Amino acid sequence: MKNIVQRQRQFFKDAKTLKVKFRKAQLRKLKATLNKYEGEIIEALKHDFEKPAFETFSTEIMVLDQEIDHILANINNWSSTQRAKSARINFPSKSYIKPQPYGVTLVIGPWNYPVQLTLNPALGAIAAGNTVIIKPSEIAPHTSALLTKIINSNFNPGFLHVVEGDADTTQALLSQPLDYIFFTGSTHVGKIIMKAAAEQLTPLTLELGGKSPTIVDETADLELAAKRIAWGKFINAGQTCVSPDFVYVQNSLHDKFCNLLKEHIRNFFGDNAAQSDDFARIISDKHFHRLANLIDPSNVFYGGSTNPDTRYIEPTVLTNISWDDPIMQEEIFGPILPILRFNELNHIIETLQSKSHPLALYLFSTNKLNQKKVMHRLRFGGGCINDTVAHLGNPKLPFGGMGNSGFGSYHGKASFDTFSHPKSIMKKSNWLDIPLRYPPYEGKLNWLKKLKKFL
Repeated sequence: MKNIVQRQRQFFKDAKTLKVKFRKAQLRKLKATLNKYEGEIIEALKHDFEKPAFETFSTEIMVLDQEIDHILANINNWSSTQRAKSARINFPSKSYIKPQPYGVTLVIGPWNYPVQLTLNPALGAIAAGNTVIIKPSEIAPHTSALLTKIINSNFNPGFLHVVEGDADTTQALLSQPLDYIFFTGSTHVGKIIMKAAAEQLTPLTLELGGKSPTIVDETADLELAAKRIAWGKFINAGQTCVSPDFVYVQNSLHDKFCNLLKEHIRNFFGDNAAQSDDFARIISDKHFHRLANLIDPSNVFYGGSTNPDTRYIEPTVLTNISWDDPIMQEEIFGPILPILRFNELNHIIETLQSKSHPLALYLFSTNKLNQKKVMHRLRFGGGCINDTVAHLGNPKLPFGGMGNSGFGSYHGKASFDTFSHPKSIMKKSNWLDIPLRYPPYEGKLNWLKKLKKFL
């Protein structure tokens, strides 16, 4: 690990990454390389957890393509020196801000979207002029091995390099003198990463998770709400950090909404989702058993079937749920959707205000007052009105959490800014030097007080 970091530090010192032309060339190369390996990427994710080819292309490959295109179209502007207004007290002078890369960065990726969520932050690091060490998740072993092959056989290891391994490998990397760390994963592991970063005062971004609420009020287009919630929940078999974790539905709509959910689940995956090519499996035995234990048969409205041999959990809807139930004590991260009832929106807002800030929140309502009330009073990373998950598809929207769901953001310019330090510079002229600021100070304080209102 020491050699890997030293090699990247030397590459950074050689100043190649400071040239925008070099960064653009590497981003184009990465895009072409990913497109070349498209078939192998689809196959790797199928091996890891039966991810459908359509979902792999749309949520992994296409997202990265669009992100690279967006960066290439804007990187000249983002990386340019920005003029700033000078303070009168420094007259005569000029001031400007120069985006400066941190240096050697570490990106630790998750297993649930193991290509996109691992490489997307790396794109921002490259765009900002850093070198990048990538640590993919060992929980998706086929994809991890493929990322190693794709990157390490096509890029200079001093610039971009993948290191495979388990938690011990991550700890070994974290013990090195890094300049920036970007982690996507669970809150529990995020705390470990942050503690390690604190030992060396290394700046970092944490992209975590949480119980992302969905609210459906009586003014919602119920048919469309059920369809979009079912899609957002069960894509990737619910293993999505911004997946709707649970739904609050207004009491008068509860039964109709649940029946519509059931109808759309069947439309998506057929009467038996186990036979569908469009429904993924759970990533590991550990995660399977955790999820299976959260299903209380007495609360199952739809679904509930499981198969440990194939790590299959049927798309499941639970009703008669309260905050006291085990499934409401942790982020679900699987294809199980609890439904809670409510009568008054203000009561729901008060309840959610008492919980940890989630990574996402979704509101289905055509009432503008309700929309304003929810978006204004509740704190969360990001979200949608009348949709789920789709806000991630806009590279112009920063993506990130707050509190237990993380801190810092990325996507588009936010990625560039995350991996850049805004270096402030003042250039002072030599033709005038006002003696007021220099000692001795006797008799100068009154002059300073008089000048203060003009500064």
